[in-house]
Amino acid sequence: MVELHGQCQCGQLRYRVTGRVATLFACHCRDCQRQSASAFGMALWLGDYQLTLLRGHTAQWARHTPSGRITDCQFCPQCGSRLFHQNRDTPQFLSIKPGSLDDTAWLRPVAHIWKQSAQPWLPLPADSLHYAGNPDDFADLLAAWQQAPGDCRA
Repeated sequence: MVELHGQCQCGQLRYRVTGRVATLFACHCRDCQRQSASAFGMALWLGDYQLTLLRGHTAQWARHTPSGRITDCQFCPQCGSRLFHQNRDTPQFLSIKPGSLDDTAWLRPVAHIWKQSAQPWLPLPADSLHYAGNPDDFADLLAAWQQAPGDCRA
């Protein structure tokens, strides 16, 4: 179990989350590129989690993913920073946008999904899992996290 702290970009929303880190991956789909205003988005999945908002509150909207799933997205209503996702078909996991964490030095994704949309100038690490689109299931991503070196995990 880990305890992680983070906040939105403007600082009006702070959170603490405890749980078991299940996996960390980068998503290169166009939706994640738009949402992050960058080359990719990242997802840190926690199981057995407890989320506490220490300051502020979130707003929420639901979106349809490129793979046809529905994701509930929570964000800061002041600055718009996306903080948490909850896929309706995997409610046992809370997905944190890990760039919002206070400590990001340990973040090393074990997989890259939606590689077919990845920016051509971005080299992807050869020692991680790669998927052209969305994986059929996330079992291999969960297993890869368990096998990652200790310095890659909180």
